[in-house]
Amino acid sequence: MPRFSANLSMLFTEHDFLDRFDAAAKSGFVGVEYIAPYDHEPETVAARLKQNGLVQVLFNLPPGDWAKGERGIAVLPDRINEFRKGVDTAITYAKALGCSQVNCLAGIAPKNVDHASLETVFIENLRFAAEKLKAAGIKLLIEPINTRDIPGFFLTNTKQALDIIERVGSDNLYLQYDIYHMQIMEGDLARTIEANLGRIAHIQLADNPGRHEPGTGEINCPFLYEHLDRIGYAGWVGAEYKPKAGTVEGLGWFREFAVGKSAAASCGE
Repeated sequence: MPRFSANLSMLFTEHDFLDRFDAAAKSGFVGVEYIAPYDHEPETVAARLKQNGLVQVLFNLPPGDWAKGERGIAVLPDRINEFRKGVDTAITYAKALGCSQVNCLAGIAPKNVDHASLETVFIENLRFAAEKLKAAGIKLLIEPINTRDIPGFFLTNTKQALDIIERVGSDNLYLQYDIYHMQIMEGDLARTIEANLGRIAHIQLADNPGRHEPGTGEINCPFLYEHLDRIGYAGWVGAEYKPKAGTVEGLGWFREFAVGKSAAASCGE
């Protein structure tokens, strides 16, 4: 069965950020991810990981001013220097946290700039970041996001992301495939994942509609777990959803998974 990581930007928000590491470990997670660690010193975050025996699975390059609605700056022509400084910052944190991959949020497209110009900026920024991160031993990922939750987001589907990866031409640029976002934008989840398995470095999961726990919506999550095993997906699956009634109360799907995994281990499977 897949390895699940807890997204601490959405799960365990009943606690302050640094205390979410403890809560995730107590609930049985061994990996964590989140939007960004930059509000805390890298040594502080690293200490929480170590105390709880957790793996840092993923975080994003600096995404701009999140509180003001920014969702990445990689396509913004007037933020190139900021983006590139952010790559250095991310490398510093990734090394301190033992994190082997970071995601680049493309950002919301400004209305006064044509698509082709934004794509050129995005591609050049990705070439720069992929090279610097490769030298540091860190993978670079890009993530398509649905335009219902983030209207105007630049990167919106698998084909567009793969086309951009091809144009960047780096062997250090991968796809982050979010099941929730892509169910909204394109569907055909299992076939798309299988067809592009070699380019997918990370998967995230929430059910639809509502972006709640697995099992609350239309997505056949157990089927997808088995499918990922069947096709040989070896990465993590990030639990990135909005709990309907508290994080711990909504972890029945995860406890069921953990029990099943323990039973399989006891049978020598």
